[in-house]
Amino acid sequence: MQLRNRQDFWSGVMFIALGLGFAWQASSYQMGTAARMGPGYFPFWLGIVLALLGAIVLLGSLSKKAHETHVDRFDWRIVFLVVGSVVLYGLVLKLLGVYISVFMLVVISSLASHEFNLKVAVANGIFLVVFTYLAFIKGLGLIFPLWPSFLGMN
Repeated sequence: MQLRNRQDFWSGVMFIALGLGFAWQASSYQMGTAARMGPGYFPFWLGIVLALLGAIVLLGSLSKKAHETHVDRFDWRIVFLVVGSVVLYGLVLKLLGVYISVFMLVVISSLASHEFNLKVAVANGIFLVVFTYLAFIKGLGLIFPLWPSFLGMN
């Protein structure tokens, strides 16, 4: 067997590792049965399915029919922008409120794209602010500060 598709190979390895990690962590919770599921039942089996899908992708990368690809150099800028925007969101949520925090999260993480477009990022930000309001505030009734705390508009 020869490794032909490096992208699929490393994606398969990642899915297997994540799936087994989640299944292992879920096994520390009560499992229950299929009829009476415990808190660990669903995450355990979801992790197993993810690991199996990863194995299928990994084995497909070794096939003679697989397209030959190579993996580019790791881009730390992208990781910093995406993970940093999530961390920033968590830090400023109470201070700036949901509306501004979600908008910032979307626009900053959009900077990680090689095809960044400010108009598209702003449109996505507005859409996700509206979706967040409808799904989490109105739909689920979660209580979050909506506007910056120093404005006193909550």
